[in-house]
Amino acid sequence: MMNILNIDHIVLTCKDIDKTIHFYTDVLGMKEISFGQGRKALGFGNQKINLHPLDNNFVPKALNPTDGSLDLCFIVKENLTDVLQELKQKGIPVIEGIVGRTGANGLIKSIYIIDPDGNLIELSNYEKKTR
Repeated sequence: MMNILNIDHIVLTCKDIDKTIHFYTDVLGMKEISFGQGRKALGFGNQKINLHPLDNNFVPKALNPTDGSLDLCFIVKENLTDVLQELKQKGIPVIEGIVGRTGANGLIKSIYIIDPDGNLIELSNYEKKTR
């Protein structure tokens, strides 16, 4: 039986790649990556998010790629109170937070925001790891 180890990268479909890069680099501190023939991605930790334009011609691709269809949860190093302050300083509306949730490895506290394409972004800290 196959054993999946981890996620290497995901693909984010974007209306405007430049706006998406600005949000994820300036607000969330990710790194812009250029690769292939003019392709763009966002790097953080040992993962990346490849960016595809809404009218993308990359193959293979999902059957119905669309913008604003993802809910992404990122574990942040900073205390969420500090994250809230930073979001406020940058003029980023908070949808909900700080609230309790369950992450992949236990209990988390989370803040929710929306990215330029309408994706739900969850910024979290682990409270108690159970695995």
